[in-house]
Amino acid sequence: MMSELTLLHFLILAAVLFALGIFGLLTRRNAIGILMSIELMFNGAAINFVAFARYVAPQEIAGQVFTIFIITIAAAEAAVGLAIVILIYRNFKGIEVDKINFMKW
Repeated sequence: MMSELTLLHFLILAAVLFALGIFGLLTRRNAIGILMSIELMFNGAAINFVAFARYVAPQEIAGQVFTIFIITIAAAEAAVGLAIVILIYRNFKGIEVDKINFMKW
């Protein structure tokens, strides 16, 4: 017997994704891992928008519109971030963020 999914289920999923993103952001040393953690945080926020739009005001599409914006921003962030990572790798032969100190005076 399968129970119906409630708003609480989606909020728990979004909180777990966001928490995993925060954990990855704070513990990763690799730039690509940090970018993936930011993507997890974006996905957790997007799930919240869609879940609240579905359960609070199902006739409005504001949550879905915000989610499309989040997906668009995440794609742009991934493209720019990957370009920066490639340039850093070309110059420093590595992408560990704690070893990159070229922005010092």
